[in-house]
Amino acid sequence: MIHQLLRVSCSDGTAWRPVGWFRCQRYEEAEAAMIEPDLRNGRSLAALVPGRRVAVLLVTAFVSLVALGFGSSVHEHLAIGGEAPATAEAMQAKRVLESDFGSAVPNLVLVARARGSVDGPGAEAGALKVTQRLEADPSVSWVRSYWSARAPSLRSVNGNSAMFLVRLRGDDIEAGRAADLLVPSVTGRQGELTVAATGEATLRSEVGRQVEKDRRFAELLALPVTAVLLLFVYRSLTAALLPVVVGALAVTGTAAVLRLGTWFAPVSVYASSISYALGFALAVDYSLFVISRYREELARGLSVDAALRVTLRTAGKAVAFSAATVAASLSALFLFPLPILRSIAFGGITVVVLDAVVSLLVLPVVLSLLGRRLDRLDVFARWRRGRPGAQPQARLGVWGRTAVRVMERPLTVGLLVTACLVVMASPFTHVKFGMFDDRLFPASSEIGKSGQALRQDFAQGGVTSPTTVVLPGFLAAASPAELDRFARSVARVRDVRRVESFGGVYEKGRRLGPAGAAATTYANGRGTWLSVTTDCEPFGARARRVAMALRALPAPGPVLVGGPGAVLADVQQRVSDRLWPALCLVSATMLALVLWLTRRPVLALKALLLNALSLSATFGALVYVFQDGHFAHLLGGFTPTGTTDIQLPVLIFCIAFGLSMDYEIFLLARICEEHEGTGDTATAVVRGLDRTAGLFSWAAVIFAVVMSALATSDVVLLKIIGVGLALAVVLDATVIRGLLVPAVMALAGKANWWTPGSASGHLHGSGRPPETVPSLSGGQAARRPLAPHGQTRKAERP
Repeated sequence: MIHQLLRVSCSDGTAWRPVGWFRCQRYEEAEAAMIEPDLRNGRSLAALVPGRRVAVLLVTAFVSLVALGFGSSVHEHLAIGGEAPATAEAMQAKRVLESDFGSAVPNLVLVARARGSVDGPGAEAGALKVTQRLEADPSVSWVRSYWSARAPSLRSVNGNSAMFLVRLRGDDIEAGRAADLLVPSVTGRQGELTVAATGEATLRSEVGRQVEKDRRFAELLALPVTAVLLLFVYRSLTAALLPVVVGALAVTGTAAVLRLGTWFAPVSVYASSISYALGFALAVDYSLFVISRYREELARGLSVDAALRVTLRTAGKAVAFSAATVAASLSALFLFPLPILRSIAFGGITVVVLDAVVSLLVLPVVLSLLGRRLDRLDVFARWRRGRPGAQPQARLGVWGRTAVRVMERPLTVGLLVTACLVVMASPFTHVKFGMFDDRLFPASSEIGKSGQALRQDFAQGGVTSPTTVVLPGFLAAASPAELDRFARSVARVRDVRRVESFGGVYEKGRRLGPAGAAATTYANGRGTWLSVTTDCEPFGARARRVAMALRALPAPGPVLVGGPGAVLADVQQRVSDRLWPALCLVSATMLALVLWLTRRPVLALKALLLNALSLSATFGALVYVFQDGHFAHLLGGFTPTGTTDIQLPVLIFCIAFGLSMDYEIFLLARICEEHEGTGDTATAVVRGLDRTAGLFSWAAVIFAVVMSALATSDVVLLKIIGVGLALAVVLDATVIRGLLVPAVMALAGKANWWTPGSASGHLHGSGRPPETVPSLSGGQAARRPLAPHGQTRKAERP
């Protein structure tokens, strides 16, 4: 029978009793005797005198109130954008255009649709009204429209729509604020025109507003579900409130730190949403492991202080290692010189550290004050009642029984699970990298509708976001022949549709004519620039190739290529340059931390490889859903672009890898603790998984609920992050830890416990024959020896 697996005889021959950690009564008494002197010597936080415990809580409350007041305004100071670093060539081109040519590229686009032709008198009257309002606004640098220039590129193919191109003054933040004030007065019904807004300034402003709105909605959505799960998992209202307190303290402190960070560098608006969700999710993880171990030690008969001492020495150590693992993984994002990734790393590391600090400093103090009153108000008590006389500690749970079955057929299970994960990962082989444009929002949004109209109705939609070729210091009037040759070579580049410059208009390498009145906008005494319209998606792979080809052309002087394709090229180059150093940093750090915890190289390598397999499956699923467009209707509707944002795999990898190692560390810590007492791999894995898998699977479910709330966002970037992290964590906590870990460890056998310089030798035991782990099917062939606690098997001594 299954309960025989847990019947561990004491080495001194005393009778077994089903207590706590599968340990005998004399072992508990001896351990308690060793613990008490430590408490009397004041070596534990739990040994703080009552006055100091109250002082800790008062200091925590004071610091939290200060952080709350200081960090409450953080969202007003977060930056929108920051895709490329300031040193990138595309950003240099943008700055030169703004400083030397009066911001020649529009950052606000108005799409006006008429009832009939845009050339009708009613449409022209409405256009004049809009133009006058735009020109009267002090934030507007210049306005250009179809009606003012009669440019065919600003008129739709069917003649029912036309565009206004507007440049707003100031940087991205200032332009976004100006758009917030200006856009309502020039959109909607304007005479016989219906006007909608899009463009960089509107997009950035809407992203900031939508991210904050979605964050609040996600919190309201996740709160009731999370509350019910917390009540069920923590078994009492009192205990369920503790992770909420831990998360609230960590998030409050993180908001204050982010606000402080805005004084020194731009902090992305995405940093707050991601770090807040991460903070509450990890608060549940850390609190669950601390509280469950504390309850376990109380059930063994230890005093409150002794139970806290054991909890901090075991679960507390695992929490500290876990926080170090997640923080180390996030720190790899600092290697990428991309503002968004560094902002998320800054916020993520802050909230992880604060979660750990509160869980290891404040939570033990609260537990010591609550004592044995922790389990009051168990609202689900009636559903948790077992059969009369049952001894739940003497039975294996679902995960323990699963581990027994897996370890009976480790090769079969391992191959099947690995094959399934490889199939999940396969879509990542056709990943295409790009960046988001207006399709960051749903097609049903106003920005989404305007962007779709530009792509479908206008033959030269690229005029709103052209590739720019800047020649700083080149005097076009003094060298017209050189400029002509260069413009012709630019126009011959594949996928280039049209080139406009001081020297004229070019297509397919031929000059079509002079630039007309617009010629003076392309040159002055500081230099010249060319506007290049392409047939490509602005942030697609083809646009990147065009930018790279333009940079490779011989030029009459120093050249800077900007625009969406150039931004993508710069970002992709920096990701590629730092990818391998980041992977090596994360891998080396993870190996070092697991080695420090376990002293077992095989276990560390196994953890690394299984995490890589899990994340590969996650990436494949994300490409299948978000790049290829499957199940879009189930995720609130989004517009597939056929590409994957270049920064997302890096971001999800660094976050999810640390979280996966988080669960691995909790599991390995328990398995190693069991192996220290039994010396048997099968026993250690079964018991370790049985005692921890239930905890981290519930933690993974709650984490997935919190992250899935992000998937309700209208901003597809947050949707991808929420789905990706939820999938990665659930996959890791169930398939990887529940199936692959016992299979791999069963196959490795004694190699799991190998350490450099060790050799298999004679292991001393009590002389009693080890008990067996019976097959769940009742057969004898599958029986494996289960060593008594305190003994080790000769064949598997590390």
